[in-house]
Amino acid sequence: MLSVFIDCGPEDHWLAATLAPLIPGAVEGLVREVVLVDRGMGDNARKVSDHAGCRIVAAEDFRDAIETARGDWLLLLEPGARLLPGWMEAVVEHADMVGAGRAKTPAARFRRAPNDQPGFFARLRQIRTAMAEGFLVQKRQAIGLSKLAFSLEEVAKGVAVTRMRAFIRPAVRGRPAS
Repeated sequence: MLSVFIDCGPEDHWLAATLAPLIPGAVEGLVREVVLVDRGMGDNARKVSDHAGCRIVAAEDFRDAIETARGDWLLLLEPGARLLPGWMEAVVEHADMVGAGRAKTPAARFRRAPNDQPGFFARLRQIRTAMAEGFLVQKRQAIGLSKLAFSLEEVAKGVAVTRMRAFIRPAVRGRPAS
C-alpha cells in the first residue's frame, strides 16, 4: 500500500531514527518499500540503508522512482523525523476516507507532537519545510507533482492537505528529533 521516500544528504546519519518507526508498518504489510533519494548520502546513511533493506536511487532518478513505486500511496519524510505510535492507523483511515470520497483533500500531513509545537516567536523565525510534518499523497498525484519538481521537498510544496490524527516528531535542523 505505501512506499516511503526520504531525501538523504551528507548529514543524514539520523536515518535510523526515521526508519525505526516504519518497521511495524513493514511487518504488517503497510510499508511495501523505503526509497532513499541520494543527494550526497554519507557512509553512515548508506550502512543503515543497507541493513534496513532500503532502495537507493540517484537524485536525478527520483521521478522514475515515484513512477515505479510499489505502493499506491507515497509517504515523503525528512531524515531525522519520527512517526509516533498510531501513524499506521491514521494512514489507513485517510486512504479509506479518500477511497470513499469523504476526505477534504487526497493529500495529508501528520500533526506535530504537542511538545514539538514551537512558541509564537519561534514560529516567526522558523524556516518551515514542506515535509516537516511528512507528506502522504496518492501515487498518481505524486507523479503529476513530480513533473516540474527537482526534489521531494518541491513535490510536497503548496499542496492542500488534510491533517491526520497521528503525530510526528519533525527533524530539527542540526539534530534529529529525540
